[in-house]
Amino acid sequence: MSAAQNVRPRKPRPREQRSRTASAALHTALVAASVVAVFPVLFIVYVSLRGRDGWQEPTRWTGLDLSNYTHILGETKFLTWFGNSVVVALGTTVLGVLISATAGYAVSRMRFPGHRPLMWTFLVVQMFPMAVLIVPLYNILGELELLDSYAGLIVTYCSVSVPFCAWMLKGYFDTIPAEIDEAGRVDGLSPFGTFWRLVVPLARPGLAVTGFYSFITAWGEVAFASQFMSSEEHYTLAVGLQTFVGQQKAEWGLMTAAAVLITVPAAVVFFVAQRHLVAGLTAGGTKG
Repeated sequence: MSAAQNVRPRKPRPREQRSRTASAALHTALVAASVVAVFPVLFIVYVSLRGRDGWQEPTRWTGLDLSNYTHILGETKFLTWFGNSVVVALGTTVLGVLISATAGYAVSRMRFPGHRPLMWTFLVVQMFPMAVLIVPLYNILGELELLDSYAGLIVTYCSVSVPFCAWMLKGYFDTIPAEIDEAGRVDGLSPFGTFWRLVVPLARPGLAVTGFYSFITAWGEVAFASQFMSSEEHYTLAVGLQTFVGQQKAEWGLMTAAAVLITVPAAVVFFVAQRHLVAGLTAGGTKG
């Protein structure tokens, strides 16, 4: 018997057990990080339940009530601002995802003159800070008579979200085999039919992420909305909060209550996008 046959296969070493000290240190660090992340949110909720002037004595644990919330919902135009934000955010999400998906798919699948400069243009646009774009966008919207309108704000937010979303979706479409497009053409589908019926269902995770990004971009933006919306009836939530800050005093109780209410829709959209993201990845992994 040769020497090579006498060599026994080496048994795999058992996984090293983490010491109790290391495990305790790890859990302590995780708990500390969780407390640091959650504390600001809990403090805002706590201050919102302390009444109009309760923020001045945060260590006093008595006197919790819903007076700030009832005042916000009943005696201000919060619901009007909320509706305006919903219209603008949903419009930005739908239009932004549609433009980003078609642009990303076109650059990923088609070779037309200028397709590379187009994507580099998207990238260069992201380098400019938002403050630099306020004046030119204001002039453009003024020429188009879109100032103080939902359409003008939606177009503005799309100009911010579309470049990033198009880049991300282009990379996602690159991971989808081109044979799917060829199969669609063999079955007699048009290019748009192939995109809509075959590619879009497979790109659901990427569309969910870009939709969430577009929604958050429009939901919490302040600079453009405060400059382009001049009438209080068209204020979004981010602009409406500024009415609680006066020259002599700031209504911190009302602002914290409004901040809590503003956070709820964003959290709901996040969980919806997360659910679709996980479902899309699972479905894509099981298809042959």
